[in-house]
Amino acid sequence: MGVKNIIESFAVAYAHRSIQKSLYNEFNINILDENQIYTKRPDPQKSYMLYAHVPFCHTFCPYCSFHKYHYEQELAKIYFENLRCEMKQVKEAGFKFNSLYVGGGTTLINEPELEKTLILAKDLFGITEISAESDPNHISPESLKRFNGLIDRLSVGVQSFDDDTLKKVGRYEKFGSSKEVQSRLEKALGLIPVISLDLIFNLPNQTKQQLINDINISKQIAPEQITLYPLMKSDLTRDNIARSLGVSSVDNEREFYEIIVDEFKKGGYSQNNAWAFSRNGCDHLRDEYVGSNHEYLGVGSGAFSFLNGELVINAFNLLEYGRRVKAGESTVIAKCGFSKKERLKYIFLTELFDGSVNIKKYNQNNAANLYKDLFVEINLLKMVNAIYEENGCIKPTFFGKYICVVLMRDFYAGMDKVRAIFKDDARIKRGKNLHIMSENTEVDFEQAISRPKVAI
Repeated sequence: MGVKNIIESFAVAYAHRSIQKSLYNEFNINILDENQIYTKRPDPQKSYMLYAHVPFCHTFCPYCSFHKYHYEQELAKIYFENLRCEMKQVKEAGFKFNSLYVGGGTTLINEPELEKTLILAKDLFGITEISAESDPNHISPESLKRFNGLIDRLSVGVQSFDDDTLKKVGRYEKFGSSKEVQSRLEKALGLIPVISLDLIFNLPNQTKQQLINDINISKQIAPEQITLYPLMKSDLTRDNIARSLGVSSVDNEREFYEIIVDEFKKGGYSQNNAWAFSRNGCDHLRDEYVGSNHEYLGVGSGAFSFLNGELVINAFNLLEYGRRVKAGESTVIAKCGFSKKERLKYIFLTELFDGSVNIKKYNQNNAANLYKDLFVEINLLKMVNAIYEENGCIKPTFFGKYICVVLMRDFYAGMDKVRAIFKDDARIKRGKNLHIMSENTEVDFEQAISRPKVAI
């Protein structure tokens, strides 16, 4: 192993340990009791993004750790009603938003209810940009045409175009073959202003040729954006991944990332953040909302907010979430504060991940002195040739972009620690009279929710 490889291996290992240390030392979750009420209030000097969580799927993928329930129509209808009610409460609290990101779960799983919710968001806040997620089963022309003028960017989770891989993770039976998915994607293009195609790389036993095939097929389909996420393992997903895809003794993440970047240099697409590539002419696109929205408010069951340097957590349990909304109570059940140093590191990481840190703006927006407050981190990154300065901005080198991939992957996997804390609480508590009133219907939630499984 050459000196350069040794230095890079050290830097990657250090980055991994650093984010793990930050997450596990700083994640001191304060679960609020009945005497501790957290009310979300806006700072008039700050701008916010609105995040809405839709926690329903028909089936669960082994590598997904997000908070979700098996879909039932009446349950989802009531949930969307509560979601809209919480949005109105957020409006009354004085929040303003320009953009909305809808995540899940499967966001388009109940199209009429989602449509009502997006229309309300636009009416309440004057939102001008809406991003949402979907799967290959919810991108038919009939489905997407109803969202014309509502959804501006739709991220479609394909994950792989390899039929054997799709069969192992249960997506072949759920969404069809690679050819069928390709056909649906081609028909979806043009119906939404921006279609983003999402793939996962570094799956156990994935070959270089499988990766290159995934990239080539994606480029042939020619969506506005293609995103390749590294496989994110955590204690909540590790066993499920091993059962479905097996275990590999070789980690190809670094090598595969280099292949990805090289393949996209061949024309047609340009890199617009550490793991997303936009079709030529669409280089204004962004993939991760945390990069350009350091403060965001989450609505919905299990939604996270990042407000005033604190991670704020909504009730996971659907019963508890619905009860709080109907009673006009705070939906927040826990929060986690961070030191100024950790907040500065987080903001620096997300901006570097997005491609550039404007030093002057960073210092002004965060009341910071970047080179003083992050002296050790900046100098280590320079020492391993991960960053350089140009025209008042700090930018990542190729290796720096890979470091950002490692840090962001570890950050998202680390958020599973938060979800794990509330896993047992999200399972429905049994009782004889547990029910929530919808606008027109009374549904027995004890009966409705106890049947499906819960995933966090």
